[in-house]
Order: sequence, then structure tokens, then C-alpha cells
Amino acid sequence: MTDFAAKARAAEKAMRALFPPTPLQRNLHLSERYKADIWLKREDLSPVRSYKLRGAFNAMRKVLAGADEPPVFVCASAGNHAQGVAFACRHFGVRGVIFMPVTTPQQKIGKTRLFGGDNIEIRLTGDYFDDTLASAQGYCREVGGHFLAPFDDEDVIEGQASVAVELMSVLYHTPDMVILPVGGGGLAAGVVSFLRETAPGIGFRFVEPVGGASLTAALAEGAPVTLPGVDTFVDGAAVARIGARTFDRLKGIDPAHVLCAPEDRVCTTILELLNVEGIVLEPAGAMSIDVLPELADEIAGKSVICVTSGGNFDFERLPEVKERAQRFSGLKKYFILRMPQRPGALRDFLDLLGPQDDIARFEYLKKSARNFGTVLIGIETAEARNFSALFARMDAQGLTYRDITDDPTLADFLI
Repeated sequence: MTDFAAKARAAEKAMRALFPPTPLQRNLHLSERYKADIWLKREDLSPVRSYKLRGAFNAMRKVLAGADEPPVFVCASAGNHAQGVAFACRHFGVRGVIFMPVTTPQQKIGKTRLFGGDNIEIRLTGDYFDDTLASAQGYCREVGGHFLAPFDDEDVIEGQASVAVELMSVLYHTPDMVILPVGGGGLAAGVVSFLRETAPGIGFRFVEPVGGASLTAALAEGAPVTLPGVDTFVDGAAVARIGARTFDRLKGIDPAHVLCAPEDRVCTTILELLNVEGIVLEPAGAMSIDVLPELADEIAGKSVICVTSGGNFDFERLPEVKERAQRFSGLKKYFILRMPQRPGALRDFLDLLGPQDDIARFEYLKKSARNFGTVLIGIETAEARNFSALFARMDAQGLTYRDITDDPTLADFLI
């Protein structure tokens, strides 16, 4: 047994004092769809509904083992890492100070406070995470505390590797492929490092959001680079720069094995898993399943494990998720229509709609001394092909319109 594998197994064994192994479940729905043997490693069913508890627990365990007096543990996070740290602080009976952005939803603040109880203090500071991180690190230096990094730490990587220890302890065979979501790289680095040493021959695929492809950028450059901008929708994996330590363990992978998941497509996966399987996943937690269609030919007849990394989904986001899923699937479109300002013009337009077309949004302001007005209109339909027929009828009537569904600037301001 290698040194890393031994440490990962020790971390996994110690965790049993905190929570039982998360389930490894064969999913019949996905297995039949892709003609494969597909298993889900349900990290969304951990006590904090994500794998982040593992790394936080292991890092704290090792710090406390070598300390005469427990330090103050400090972290900066707006989500899963904060909840993992809070849960571990309560377990060990130590003090933690958790810095969160002022813009953090109350649901996440409340869950963090619930997990940590009297052992933690939450400080809201900064509108943006970089400001929050700077405040946390400054406070940590001031009080001589121990800063708990979310991913770029060897003890955290060892803790995340316990995911692999668990799945190999219950699976009756060696899988052909493991699909891993990637943000800062802690989970991927830990799982890959353990399985390479203990079960060589397993293939890996890595998934990151299109708007936060930090691993892809690092592989192209040969070193971690900072992305100029990040789409924060997949908040559990939207990281501008992969960790130096995590990348050191991942730098040898084939760039072709890294897949990028469009944020809107992830929404379709979230809804499918919720409606069909009753599984609640956050955007990052759905990514490993989201790429299965791209791998369909490759995985047919094989055994595949998808790590569902988290289930901290705020249901207040459900309307947004549905909206983005419909737009990605071509079932909902928005356009700006130039409409004559005369009686009956609206009725004429409504007559163009098909039996499955439904107006979801309509905004019109009549302008004086003009022959035409502008309408912002959103239409839902049952099949994507219905829009081709609708637009053909609109063209035949000589209507002037512009589809703004995929225009990021106009969509952000108007929709």
C-alpha cells in the first residue's frame, strides 16, 4: 500500500465516528438508457449534502492531533465548504469562524449556523468572494488561527479520497470508468490518486462547467491559470483557478478526457433527476450525469460510476433552472416584435400561434405619434420544431422580429 493510499484509508476509517459511508447505488433508469451499468456515488446524501465535509474533517483531525491547544479554525465560503467546516467544528468541539459574502442566500447561512451551533461564528463581509477571502485570511493571521482551504491542501485531498475508498470497498467489481466533477480539483485529485495506486486500469472522465473551465485552461498552459471571468451558476464548481496541489496530481491526464458542461444543459439534467428519480442535485452535483450523452458510445456495455458531489439545492432557484432548461431544449424563446399600432394587431398575431404555443411573457408599451410599437414576448411550446413553423408564419405576414433567446446581453437585461 502506498503512503497516500494508507492515509486515505486512515481518513475514511476515522470518518466513521462522524457519519456512515454514503450510498453507492445502481441507477436502473440511466443504465437502461445508456445500455451500461451505471452507479451513483451519492455524496448528496452526506450529513451536509456534499463531499466537502470529508476534506474539512480530515484537515481538522490532523491539525488537532499535533496541537497542544486547538486553534481557531477559519474559512471563507459561500456554500458547501462552510457547511462542512461548521459540522466538523461541532463534532470536534472546537471554535470556528466562517466568513461568507454579504450576498450569501439566507438558506445557506442558516444551514451553516445549524450545523455548527455554538461552536461557530459567521461573519458576513464583502460583496464578492475575493473580498471575503481576504478578510478571512487577514483575521486568521491576526488571531493565529488555522485556515482551512477548500481544496488546495494535501490533508483536504486525502479526505476527499475517502470517496474512492468507500466505493471500492462495496463494489463487487472494478469499474471501467469514474466520472468526476471538477472545481478546485480536490475531489478529483483525491479520487484519482487513490484509484491509480490501488486499482490501475480504471478510466477517468472529468467534468467542469463551460463558464469555469479552470482545469482545461491549466492543461493547455501546463500550469494553473486564472480565468478572466467565471459564470457562477454552477456555484459548487465555478472556480477561476484550479489549485496548485490539486493540479500537480491531475496534470498528466489527457485533455480529451475533460468535458465541459453547458450551464443551461445542466439544468435539464437537474430537472430530469428530480422529476424521474426524485433525486435533488445542485448544479455541480449533476455534472457527472450531465455528460453521459456525450459518452454514450464509449460507455455502452461498461461499468460507470458517476459521483454526484452535492445536493444543496435552493428550491427558490427552481424557476430559473426550469427557465434555462426550456431555453436550452428549444422549448422556450424570447423575441422582440415590431407590431403595428392599430386595433386588432394583437389579435392578428395571436392567430399565428399554433395549438401547442403558449405566451409566457408579454410586455408592450404603446408609443404616441408612431405607427409601430415594440413588444417583448416569450413563448413556450411542447416541441422545439414548433418554433420553425411559427417563425415561417410570422415571416409570411411580413412581421419584423428578433430572436434574443441566446443573446447574453439582451437576455440578461430584459428576461
